[in-house]
Amino acid sequence: MSIFSLKGQRPAIVESFIIIALALVPLFVTFPYRVNIFLSWEGAYRISSGQIPFKDFGSPLGYGFWIFPAIFFKIFGPEMISLVKAQVCLNIMAGFAFRSILKSLGVQPGVRLLSVLVFVLSYSFFNFWPWYNHTVIVFELVGLAFLFRSFFSDSRIRRYLLMLAAAFFIFLSVFTKQDGGGMAFMLCLLFLAYNSFSTRRWLDLPVFAGMFFVVALIMILPLMPGFGYWWNHGQPPHSSRLAFNDFTDEIFGSSSWIKGYVVLVALCIAAKIKQEGNWIRQRKEVLFALLTLGILGEAAIFQVTSYTPPDNNIFFHSFAFAFIASYLCDLLKINLNAVRPLLGATLLVVFWWSGTWWKYVGRFADRLFPATEVAATGPGHENVVNRHNYILDKDTTDVPVSAWVFSSLRPFRKIYMPSSTAKGMDRIMALPVVAEKKADIKVLNMSELTPLAVAMPYKLETGPDYPLWYHLGVGMFNRQLATFTQKVRDHHYDLIIYEYAPGLNNFYPFALRDELKQHYHQVDSFLAPRRPTNAIIEVYVK
Repeated sequence: MSIFSLKGQRPAIVESFIIIALALVPLFVTFPYRVNIFLSWEGAYRISSGQIPFKDFGSPLGYGFWIFPAIFFKIFGPEMISLVKAQVCLNIMAGFAFRSILKSLGVQPGVRLLSVLVFVLSYSFFNFWPWYNHTVIVFELVGLAFLFRSFFSDSRIRRYLLMLAAAFFIFLSVFTKQDGGGMAFMLCLLFLAYNSFSTRRWLDLPVFAGMFFVVALIMILPLMPGFGYWWNHGQPPHSSRLAFNDFTDEIFGSSSWIKGYVVLVALCIAAKIKQEGNWIRQRKEVLFALLTLGILGEAAIFQVTSYTPPDNNIFFHSFAFAFIASYLCDLLKINLNAVRPLLGATLLVVFWWSGTWWKYVGRFADRLFPATEVAATGPGHENVVNRHNYILDKDTTDVPVSAWVFSSLRPFRKIYMPSSTAKGMDRIMALPVVAEKKADIKVLNMSELTPLAVAMPYKLETGPDYPLWYHLGVGMFNRQLATFTQKVRDHHYDLIIYEYAPGLNNFYPFALRDELKQHYHQVDSFLAPRRPTNAIIEVYVK
């Protein structure tokens, strides 16, 4: 029976296959245009072109988020699909970092394998596009992986090198998104404090903190003084996102998964303490408990400070599962290293997270078993109301994704969008002002079609006061709005592409649209690549 158990390198091979194989899936499919992905493209394109953040453009975030997309732009070109390739790399990094953390904590192979599967299915598999609320957690996981390896290294030099790597990636986490990165740093201090108490290596905590701040100084000082204005730490013109009622309402009013996991983790710890009186001295077990509770706490806060999209914080499932499964297997004497119980548990996990893969399998099921619609057609026929038609859809402007098409422009290769958007971009390319001005054309592109900078092409504006994106109160402020307003009044631009999204609060400044109506001529309009299609892109010339 030994050949059917998890021994030697078998767990590592299976875990690696799960991480890599599922991460590679996006390379073989096409994608609808992603809402807000313009921001990922714009930052990556500017950095890959040699622009320096906070010198050539400003952002309330650090540039950590754009590092990998920029690298992939340099390798594969500034196409939308290159962002997907960058995300494949980030997903692989996250999977192996998560696996490394569990391995450092001594999680048994069977539970570790299942936990890796939960991590991939619950968190990374459906993340096809890079987004800062995901990248911040990837860098955190890599940093934690290095930190936990340092805890169990016998060599001082190796331990400090691992801590330096941890400090670097935790800083990148902060430099990607302040809230997630800041909580990652605080968790590291918590783990270091306990580990120092347990091992009597009291220098580890101040050494790590010193490394972190040295890395921060090296990365930040060359970016001053623009960094001090743009990077959001609650200073004017930025506003703080910390509101006590928001946290209490979200945590006590919902967060059912997080609270349920906390209860189960507490029960597992209580059972372990009852079984082993000196549990507090079991270093790996205590670190595992602190990590799990810390991640659950981070997730509870993260869902408030980073509220869109609503599933930013689901990285906690895999940590909670790993901890609870480890303790239950130990307390109940379940051997998940044997193939039969492991296969049974794997089927349960796959069933648990069927929502992440069924939407792909479901497309084939819908074709095999098409739904039959029955409706009243005359006297004597009953009107049928079911889950598919109990709400009447009266939105006549929406374009279902099934009717979206591909654009002929290379930067949008393998990305489909509403036909109106694709045809609208073709009309922009055919405008006389575009053909006559060529590379010298002055363009203000306040829309989600940022890759037009490569398709036309046109030169992006730069400057320490120029915003990376145009969401008023988030990505730019009144000072920048005043500058754009004056440029519009002075007819500085040859072509202005403006996206009007009336349902979004100044996603592109409403006040500037009023100026465009007065000082420019609108020559075209078409649907923005959103779902639902509730925004319009307007084209203006002098």
